[in-house]
Amino acid sequence: MFNADALNQLRQLKTDIEESKVVFPGKVKATNGRFGFVTLDEGRDVFLPPEEMQKVLPGDRVNVTEQEVDKGKTQGVVDELLESRLSTFVGRYLVKGKGHFVVPETPGINRWIFIPPKERMNAQPDDYLYCCIHKHPIKDGKGQAKVLRVIGKAGEPGIERALTLATFDLADSWPASVLAQADSLNETAIEACEAAREDRTDRAYVTIDSPATQDMDDALLAEPNATGWSLSVAIADPSALIEPESAAELEAFNRATAIYFPGEPLPMLPDSISTRLCSLMPDMNRLALVCDLQVNNDGSLGDYSFHQAVIRSRGKLSYDLVSNLIEGREDEDIKALPDSVANSLDQLHQVATALRKWRSEHALLSGDRPEFRLRLDENRRIRAIEPSVQNEAHRLVEECMVVANRCAADFLAQQPSGLFIQHPGFRDDRADNTRALIEGYAPHLADLDPSTPDGFRELMKQTTDLEADVPVKVILSRQLARAELAFTAAPHQGMGLNAYTTFTSPLRKYSDLYVHRVIKAALWDTPMKALDGDKLLALQNTQIKARQAANSLESWLRSDFAKTLGEEPMDGVISRTIPAGFFVRLDVNGLEGFVSCKTLNGKYSFDPVTLRLTHNKNGRIFQLEQPVKVSFAGVEEERRQINFKLVEAGAKENDDSKS
Repeated sequence: MFNADALNQLRQLKTDIEESKVVFPGKVKATNGRFGFVTLDEGRDVFLPPEEMQKVLPGDRVNVTEQEVDKGKTQGVVDELLESRLSTFVGRYLVKGKGHFVVPETPGINRWIFIPPKERMNAQPDDYLYCCIHKHPIKDGKGQAKVLRVIGKAGEPGIERALTLATFDLADSWPASVLAQADSLNETAIEACEAAREDRTDRAYVTIDSPATQDMDDALLAEPNATGWSLSVAIADPSALIEPESAAELEAFNRATAIYFPGEPLPMLPDSISTRLCSLMPDMNRLALVCDLQVNNDGSLGDYSFHQAVIRSRGKLSYDLVSNLIEGREDEDIKALPDSVANSLDQLHQVATALRKWRSEHALLSGDRPEFRLRLDENRRIRAIEPSVQNEAHRLVEECMVVANRCAADFLAQQPSGLFIQHPGFRDDRADNTRALIEGYAPHLADLDPSTPDGFRELMKQTTDLEADVPVKVILSRQLARAELAFTAAPHQGMGLNAYTTFTSPLRKYSDLYVHRVIKAALWDTPMKALDGDKLLALQNTQIKARQAANSLESWLRSDFAKTLGEEPMDGVISRTIPAGFFVRLDVNGLEGFVSCKTLNGKYSFDPVTLRLTHNKNGRIFQLEQPVKVSFAGVEEERRQINFKLVEAGAKENDDSKS
């Protein structure tokens, strides 16, 4: 038995050990296995074995100590939980004996989590659940969950959308304060604003959209003049009806953007605002922020100005109708157009042609990659995938939106602060690979500096039709950084412009609504609350999350549809390559699937410069844009990844394509 002195010595020894222990703060990073890592604040990763991984959740901030194990290797021991960022997750209800669990769908949580009796909300086996962590596993590795909502069962109509919303924490209903604000607005609110605005209700503005579109946020008008055209782009003005920091404004910021899920979009603003009061509906007085600008005959720009106006659209026109008019086709709908509208559409086409020519010469145009439209059935699953053809009317609207946004960016660049979309060009971590690609396959362009707007623009132009052993332009396009929001003007390299912003979709994007407020505050001293750096970062992160959610749902629906493909060979092109294999995009419907190197004979090496996979012995090559034939080989359900099998007749034997 220890005496008092011995006990004091032991306590002191324990204290000394604790004080001398070196702990490292970091963030838990999960894997597909039971182990994980902690990415330390100092930059390196520390391995977490399964028994330590059981104590933490993906994204947790922890303190770890590092201990040496066999052969000089080290591993982490979780010392303390600093912060847990995993607030909610989705999973499937499982009953095993007397135990009730949720099996998380969240990547990295590779365990069943116990649900106490009082926290089960009458869930039934195989129900999908929306849960939160009720007890963190940090103490004993045995966490507990609480059911917040029963989502439904697999196979139910719309379950894919409901699960996607829950997985990404996206609200599918409106707070009561937002509904109350929306209900308080009506046509009288519009009438109250009209006296202080320019009356343009006698001018022949029209909207051009898909037939199903209800949130029309842009209307166009063009008239010829001595040096070109006067173009007027009227944009819906929800900022006139939604007060800064009101409930609807705050919710729009929280949502950041409308998400166009297949079949049923998730709007940024309530329908009564976005599809009625603020939508530029035909034959209704509507409030607009208008950009008037001079477009010269060569597509260059003259003066521009912004106006608060009231407009009255002369018609909700479809892309097909306008395209038919441009191409000279006759039909009854075209004949029924008023002369003023038909004349304006003719001038709009001429304006757009001039603008596009200017952009092709002085900026950069995005390539016309084939797009596809998902058609859903009554169970909200894909019935068919159809090509979505971009016609002259689509290009007309695109050019008018781009040029109006260029004017907005130019105006904001003259203000103390604005909101811009910057694009730096190539990723910094790909600079060496990009340089090696150019030196190896386009040495005559090696003197160009792609970090400058002129150099980047020239490089992308010169490689568009370049004949080389590899598709240089396509490879360069895979090395691009992500565009970002910023308060100061800087080049948008991807568009080849010195500055760019968007204000043409304020019913669908909060950043555009905010640009409206900045323009109006500068010109007419209207009230606004400026974003700070933290808010800007939050807005951008929410936009990224929205894109991820849309991609996730589409991948789910596409992977289910792929199961109907059968085993017939299908034509496609290689769209992406990685060391483990390559992805193929089918010509007929745009579905993308993976061909693993494990399914091919022999071993392949991946070249990060050319993005090629090359057989180590016979030199066979797989590279971007290469035509191949594949057949359906199943779906990896956990990642909802479509898998293809190469049909040898379509593979490229590359004795003639080696570099």
